[in-house]
Amino acid sequence: MRVFRLSAALMVMASTLGVHAQDKAFLLEIERGGRTFFSGVSATGAVAVGAFEGGPGFYWMPTSGLVAAGGLSAEAVSGDGRTIVGAAADATGRTNAAIWQRASEWRLLGGFSNGASCDSSLSSAQGVSRDGKYIVGYAYLGCSAAHAFRWDASSGMVDLGSTVLGRSSTASSVSGDGRVVVGEQTDTTGFTFGVRWVDGRQETVRGPNGLVVGNAYAVNFDGTVVVGRQCRPAVSDRLEQSAWIWTASSGTQCLQAPALRPQEGPPILVYAKAVSDDGRVVGGSQRIGSTDGNAILWIDGKPAYLKDYLQAHGVPDAFRTWFNTGEITGMTPDGRVLVGWGAALGGFRGYMVILNDLEPLP
Repeated sequence: MRVFRLSAALMVMASTLGVHAQDKAFLLEIERGGRTFFSGVSATGAVAVGAFEGGPGFYWMPTSGLVAAGGLSAEAVSGDGRTIVGAAADATGRTNAAIWQRASEWRLLGGFSNGASCDSSLSSAQGVSRDGKYIVGYAYLGCSAAHAFRWDASSGMVDLGSTVLGRSSTASSVSGDGRVVVGEQTDTTGFTFGVRWVDGRQETVRGPNGLVVGNAYAVNFDGTVVVGRQCRPAVSDRLEQSAWIWTASSGTQCLQAPALRPQEGPPILVYAKAVSDDGRVVGGSQRIGSTDGNAILWIDGKPAYLKDYLQAHGVPDAFRTWFNTGEITGMTPDGRVLVGWGAALGGFRGYMVILNDLEPLP
């Protein structure tokens, strides 16, 4: 049944794009007044979410286009596309973790019972389980620290704590079944490293050299695959440009960029921010500074810039007029529908990609 729904969604999108069945890949550029950032996509690819620059959040469907959902941001969406999580302001103007479920107001989740806002920020939701029941993010303990949380309707907001006294932790994503949470922990020096919480207990992700890796950003359905940035952050020279993938069966492996970039000016980091359930497909970016970067697609561990991949797979004019392709921020469980954002004429713009095959570039 899931395959049928996905196929139906792809047929609608293909019709919207005016593409032909023989094309190997599809690219949809989201053009609308205001800068748009895609952050997540439902399991079928039929619903994508994100935010306009400065808010509000929005959802996108091939039958409706972009629809403003209010709030401040939409960060993730459940598998069926019905539950969107992100942030919204309360009556006092404080930012709260929040849930939006079609045709209703944002439901504010508040903060920890012993928490307190930092300036106007109390909490923010970053991820949601496949069934929409479990939500993760971070909440403030005043301006001194924030902690990762896991929320569900029966338990409320549960503080996942910090393993470093007085330092912050953040949850970025949750497994499809809601059991494994991934994110980051700050150490005493201020460096953030990748962690998993399994049934509420924090575990550090370590790289091939046994040292910690950078932040964890995404996890598959059962928590057996996790991806993130900085595979070897302890490397002293500035030529370390790789993301990482951790699997329960093989541990951590580095994901190399398609090409090293000259190390001049701002730091260059490689991010992995989305992963398919089987771990074959990973999406992310090679970023220079905070916003200037190009999306990377890894298939079976082999990297390609998304622009190059699409031009070699039936979309010869992909991103030709864009300044950069930014980053891939989400994908469907099978890795065939990707969302992201980059820089084009007029500002930042979201995009959706549909892959008909999953073959890496030679």
